[in-house]
Amino acid sequence: MENTKKRIDILDALRGFAVMLMVIHHILYNLVVIFDAPWWLYSNPFFDFLQVIFIGVFVSVSGVSSRFSRSNVDRGAIVLVLAVIIMYVTTRMGMPITFGILHLLGFLMMFYGLTSKLLDKIPRNIAVVIYVSLTVASALARSYFSPSSENPVIKDILSVLGWRQPGFVSYDYQPILPWFFVFLFGTWVGWYIKEGKFPSWFYEKRIPFFPIIGRKALLIYVLHQPILFGATLGVSYFLTR
Repeated sequence: MENTKKRIDILDALRGFAVMLMVIHHILYNLVVIFDAPWWLYSNPFFDFLQVIFIGVFVSVSGVSSRFSRSNVDRGAIVLVLAVIIMYVTTRMGMPITFGILHLLGFLMMFYGLTSKLLDKIPRNIAVVIYVSLTVASALARSYFSPSSENPVIKDILSVLGWRQPGFVSYDYQPILPWFFVFLFGTWVGWYIKEGKFPSWFYEKRIPFFPIIGRKALLIYVLHQPILFGATLGVSYFLTR
């Protein structure tokens, strides 16, 4: 993440913090699945709330980053290719990730890359109202409405949007709504960051540890769960011998 000359530690740190929470979340999941730990260890009101926070931070910072990318279309295409590879591998393992965080981010990056000139024509004071309002509205729509269809194509579209249909399986499930508008809100914030409108300390503050993780977020996401899952299986094997 850069302004015109250098990376911004605070943004990298936010991304790194979100990635660390994600790794911890998956460690707890592995303990539940492999060691038969109680389910509440992985899913409880506190951790469910944290999950919303770290996904929101990750997606919104990705939106900010899109303001600095040379080609969001190329970046999104790379992420989507990785998402498809992960989907193939996890499907072969019997734990398919059909539409996870990489599918979501790849789609959002490509969409923004193709529409940014049009979106930037929306006046800024109106854009922020639209993005925040639609974030809340789409979250409520997912909670209070349950559209369904027997058409296989429509079922998949509804699942990807946020209304998971019977038979749709994804062990990491991050649908388009409401994150689509959280991402666009991030691009709105990125407008002002790129123009240097934030206080000088925002650009100059140095933070230990987390920015390093944030700069390697994609690599960590791709590699961490296979490594963690394999390590957990290895520990389980030796403990049960």
